[in-house]
Amino acid sequence: MSLFSSLKALFSGGDTPSGPHAAATYKDHEIIATPQREGSQYRVSGLIRKGEREHHFIRADLLGSAEECAQETLRKARLTIDQLGDDLFRS
Repeated sequence: MSLFSSLKALFSGGDTPSGPHAAATYKDHEIIATPQREGSQYRVSGLIRKGEREHHFIRADLLGSAEECAQETLRKARLTIDQLGDDLFRS
């Protein structure tokens, strides 16, 4: 993969979004895991929603299966909510 392709994949979310694989509610926040397929791996990606406010996130972590990635996405989202609370939605 060329440098340009790597950068494009990083900023575009990878090869193919895989769609929601898991969802959870945590401290009045809805978490939707959307692992993004990159070659034979999946990148941690998701959405945290509270009311009308949303925060999309993508992390550097790559995992071997969509299911494992979805669970890691939920874990990281819970940690983010614990650390930032409603500051998560500040611009």
